[in-house]
Amino acid sequence: MLHLDHITVVAPDLAEGVAHVRACLDLDVPFGQRHGYMGTHNHLLQLGGSVYLEIVALDPDGRHPGRARWFGLDDQAGVRRAWDDGRRLRGWVARVDGIDAVLAGREAIFGRKVALPPIDSSFDFAIPENGSLPLDGAIPSLIDRRGKARSMAAMADLGARLQSLVLAHPERDRIAKLYNELAIDRPPDIVQGAEPSYLARIETPAGMKELS
Repeated sequence: MLHLDHITVVAPDLAEGVAHVRACLDLDVPFGQRHGYMGTHNHLLQLGGSVYLEIVALDPDGRHPGRARWFGLDDQAGVRRAWDDGRRLRGWVARVDGIDAVLAGREAIFGRKVALPPIDSSFDFAIPENGSLPLDGAIPSLIDRRGKARSMAAMADLGARLQSLVLAHPERDRIAKLYNELAIDRPPDIVQGAEPSYLARIETPAGMKELS
């Protein structure tokens, strides 16, 4: 069973990502952490329960990891194109116990398991060989926390709560079939659309807001 872990805004740089979320949600999302092993960094916001929002970008001061980065962040031109097209909420990450079983026969879609950090690793993440988002983000990236819950203690809680997540996609039936095969718990709703794009409806202290 796959469970929604977090939704991801993939930004050309963190300042743009934070400004976009501020414009959508009227919330300033605080800095989260640097991923020294991946050359990226993020801002994080709780969205209720164990679900959260991540704004992630390439870290200009970070080191290249010696392999493809996650979330398509090596392709900065592609990140910029999607951003300028308004596709900023690019996808989501699903939590799974036993990532090997989910990846079996599906590595062409999800990529291969990568133990992170490389030294004293604490979780596994599936990353395609070129670092791209699986099916351009239409299906989730996979994380296996090895039986440990993600600590929310240090993550900002500004009263935002995810109410729904909708994926627009030109191949709605194909993606819906994949979701069913993957046994996803409460997957995004799927509607017909010209290109893959997400819309999250989030309750905030200032009322219902939309993030895309």
